[in-house]
Amino acid sequence: MATRTRPLQFPESVSLRFTSYEQGVGFGPKRQPWCKVGYTVTGVIEAEVEGQRFLCPPHYATWIPADALHSCRTPRGVKFVSIYVRQELCAGMPEMACTLALSPLIKAILADFEARDVSLPATEEDARLAFVLVDQLRKAPRRQSYLPICDDAMVVPITDALREDPRSRRSLAEWARRLDTTERTLSRRFQSCLGMPFNEWRQRMKLVAALSMIEQGRAIHEIARDLGYRSPSAFIAMFRRQTGTSPTHLAQSHGQSAAGH
Repeated sequence: MATRTRPLQFPESVSLRFTSYEQGVGFGPKRQPWCKVGYTVTGVIEAEVEGQRFLCPPHYATWIPADALHSCRTPRGVKFVSIYVRQELCAGMPEMACTLALSPLIKAILADFEARDVSLPATEEDARLAFVLVDQLRKAPRRQSYLPICDDAMVVPITDALREDPRSRRSLAEWARRLDTTERTLSRRFQSCLGMPFNEWRQRMKLVAALSMIEQGRAIHEIARDLGYRSPSAFIAMFRRQTGTSPTHLAQSHGQSAAGH
């Protein structure tokens, strides 16, 4: 007699879903009785959790507590992993939604589960691996949001334009003239609405775009050009400051991981 397993919407202790979504797909808003971690393997996904908006690039994940109202959409096509964890296993996890920085071990466990098409760990070995995954998620560095976005009428035109064209070198002063305001006013709006200066937000946005391009196998000189850097070396320097490693090393690591599949 075949062993009966519960549907994914009623997970056991830990369950997973590996999915690819096309551009423009959206879900929710909804609540779920279990905790969720959403991880973008390639591409970038936008999520809103209890009114707070998140942008999730590769190598980062969005933590969504149980029963939190959330929705998401995909501005571009993405490859996405959802990790569902029963609430009683989530002691020590944040009470509010946040961004988690994923370690190589977390990504390796997820890649292994995906390669073997394991959505609901059924063996003792896979159950132990799933609990290691939960422990690693509990230890993952937490950030309120890697690349915050907001609804401010002055900030939105700038952030939308920069995400659409990362090559733009338009200064905050130029944006102020374009929006018929002052540079000081815009600077204050960025700090109060996004929690960081304009230049820092723009640099983070470029990193988000770069991570997605690296996952797609783009050449480093092409990425530097498309992000508006005058030379690949300038782009590499920024990448090292932000991640502690080089884009070439990350691209090689990704290529080895893909080859292993």
